Amino acid sequence: MEQGTIDIKKEHQQKIKGVISEVGKVVVGQEYMINRLLIGLFTQGHVLLEGVPGLAKTLTVNTLADVLHLDFQRLQFTPDLLPADLIGTMIYNQQKSEFEVKKGPIFANMILADEVNRSPAKVQSALLESMQEKQVTIGETTFKLDRPFLVLATQNPVEQEGTYPLPEAQVDRFMMKVFVDYPQKHEEIEIMRRMSNMAFDASVDTILTKEDIFQIRNEINSVKISESLEKYIIELVFASRNPKEYKLTDEANYIMYGASPRASINLNLAAKAVAFFEEREYVLPEDIKEIAQDVMNHRIILNYEAEADGVKTQDIIDAILHKVPISK
Repeated sequence: MEQGTIDIKKEHQQKIKGVISEVGKVVVGQEYMINRLLIGLFTQGHVLLEGVPGLAKTLTVNTLADVLHLDFQRLQFTPDLLPADLIGTMIYNQQKSEFEVKKGPIFANMILADEVNRSPAKVQSALLESMQEKQVTIGETTFKLDRPFLVLATQNPVEQEGTYPLPEAQVDRFMMKVFVDYPQKHEEIEIMRRMSNMAFDASVDTILTKEDIFQIRNEINSVKISESLEKYIIELVFASRNPKEYKLTDEANYIMYGASPRASINLNLAAKAVAFFEEREYVLPEDIKEIAQDVMNHRIILNYEAEADGVKTQDIIDAILHKVPISK
């Protein structure tokens, strides 16, 4: 590898640390969530965030968009939202006596779909189609969405009455499902101090440009992953589908459906991103294990027996990681 290419890569890796540091000027803690959002951005994968209200999900995404100098749109999903409110519609121009396109908020680089489970299926479908196809159709015209394009959706695990849970097949389109937890005591003290100070400055500097993001994507793509680790990823995914073959006898009683092929693809991509963030040119088994929960937890569907016994998807994934050996 040429020296100039190495220097640019090192510069990008330092800038990523700078992004996390800059977001930290506004958001206390939540480094885990920020890390996962950056992995999604740099590997073209959408992220589903789940956590109770007040954990700075919206603030984090908004601040990250500012640091990356990306167009940002926040959409509050409600039961009366229509697909046209998301993608746009045709409006009649009386002066010109013709219909013209009015684009919706989906035409941005970063979309925060707040409480996506509060909107009916038609709106969810419009969002998920744009995520998959990277384009929308208004009237008879198809429009390409801006690049980079990243959807960050949030789900509220409380107040489930009046919600429309995303179907399992649709949730699979998200690269990762990240659980956002409460802050630590020392973090919450800092949050309280910052947010109760009316003079607090929430402005941040731009660290990365769109061109940087596209270059980083190429650099992550060039990270090496050995054939043995590729096989290890496949074994992890197949263990979720055929647990008895991997001596996961107890877990087999709880799994209704295993992970889809998207899990294999995204484990590979996300592990490369983890390695890149750690300034390595190759993937280690630990990179795959680190990202496995987020990539697989929404792709393994458990039965009612699991719910009755209090078994969670995270428990199943932990068992899979413990039992499945690394291929040689």
